[in-house]
Amino acid sequence: MAVPYTFGTATASIPLSQLDSNFATTITLGNTAIQLGNTVTTLNNMTLVNVAVTSVSTALPNNLLANSSVILGNTTVALGGTATTLGNLSLSNLTMTSTVKTTGTGYPKTVTVYTSGSGTYTTPTNCTAIRVRLVGGGGGGGSNGLSGQNIGSGGGSTTFGTLNASGGAGGFYIAAGGTATGGDINCVGGAAGVMGNVSPGVTQGYGGPGGSSVLGGGASGGSNGGAAGNSPVGGYGGGGGGAGTNSAYIFMSGGGGGGYSEKLITSPSATYSYTVGAGGAGGTGGGVGGGVGGAGYAGVIIIEEYYY
Repeated sequence: MAVPYTFGTATASIPLSQLDSNFATTITLGNTAIQLGNTVTTLNNMTLVNVAVTSVSTALPNNLLANSSVILGNTTVALGGTATTLGNLSLSNLTMTSTVKTTGTGYPKTVTVYTSGSGTYTTPTNCTAIRVRLVGGGGGGGSNGLSGQNIGSGGGSTTFGTLNASGGAGGFYIAAGGTATGGDINCVGGAAGVMGNVSPGVTQGYGGPGGSSVLGGGASGGSNGGAAGNSPVGGYGGGGGGAGTNSAYIFMSGGGGGGYSEKLITSPSATYSYTVGAGGAGGTGGGVGGGVGGAGYAGVIIIEEYYY
């Protein structure tokens, strides 16, 4: 409201009562009346334009703001809130710096396979676990014939770091399977024996089959016509077959299967030395009435590399 008295054109003394009336006139902000010299802490029905707020005594709750939440895909997140799952959201040009392990078996992985030789394995970058499976070489089958019987050569040992899967023994009467150490699972390879006569009273006989490994079957023996023992086809660590005979010679066994070891290694080392065991050679020099033994199949190392 306007002051009741003005003194701009006064020519006489001004009564003090008029000054008091002017000073007592209130100022109205919004709907709040304020007298000179008084203090108010609340103003009602005020509209502020182009206001800069530098500080507040009490934090403003989110529900007082015009936009108190955001919607990501089909998920509403309050300002200051946290969401761990977003639905129906498409991401473009995304760079993943890390992944989180989840339940199930669908972890990303790569695979390295060694089928011969030796060297140093280097763990891939960002690989957090490896599953290693290895088989020793299969033993060679024994030979047969007039010139004598010769034992096949044993298969070579396959190693990876401290894991060891030995090769199967060479064929003669009986050939033992290879052993294994160091793994979470260690299996002995299959042993090989002789077949014996085709029928009672007949001296001709088949050669014994080779022993099997966890990752490959052994080969069949040679026929009773004195045929050479066979070699496995694609059977890692399988033993070679023993030679057959067509006379009264000792029936020879096949070679033993390679041992098997398996281990899951978490937090793997940067490198590991490895060797793949070769298959044993079949026995030679059987001569008349018999044949040579079949060669055993080489071992293998299979490394599954996980990133989670």
